[in-house]
Amino acid sequence: MTPLDIRDGAAPTGGTPREPASFRAAVDAMGTATVHPRIELAPIRPPQRLAPFSYALGAEVTHPDTPVVPIDSEGDAFGRLILLHDPDGDEAWNGVFRLVAYIQADIDAALAADPLLPEVAWSWLVDSLESRGEPFTALGGTVTATSSVRYGDIAGPPRAHQLELRASWTATSTEMRRHVEAFCEVLAFAAGLPPAGVTHLRPESYTRTDHP
Repeated sequence: MTPLDIRDGAAPTGGTPREPASFRAAVDAMGTATVHPRIELAPIRPPQRLAPFSYALGAEVTHPDTPVVPIDSEGDAFGRLILLHDPDGDEAWNGVFRLVAYIQADIDAALAADPLLPEVAWSWLVDSLESRGEPFTALGGTVTATSSVRYGDIAGPPRAHQLELRASWTATSTEMRRHVEAFCEVLAFAAGLPPAGVTHLRPESYTRTDHP
């Protein structure tokens, strides 16, 4: 991926005059992540009141035959990853760094109807984090699959199905690169992207419970 200008998305909040070195190191590490070539990452405005310091990345799955979809658009698959830092620690976090992730992806009808979809989608996140060997604690979140039907004069397909994942976990060090890579791997799974170098992968393969 192209190195990020990390200054665009990092902002001290709560009136703190100076960023701690550990927060700056964590933000720098996020900018070194290597992700799927069809995932575009860019800094976005972070939330202002969740922690003394925060930083956020927006992620969007791009289409090979169209220009890059903007970060804030309603594309086929997109997400955001927020880094929160409280130098004094937070009892609920059990640490000083908390990562908050959100992913939304359009899915096909067959996948939406699979009763195991929430468990499989959650396993994507757990396995992606655990496989990178970077310690984390206090992981929690939700997975939601929704279906909608359009009526009357409204643009879009008659039926649409979406997968939504919300999660947060505590990082135990400033080595955030692997956390970003794990997040983007889950986004790739949700979007049905083939591994880099593979031209096609059947969407049905993502319903398997033994998928990484």
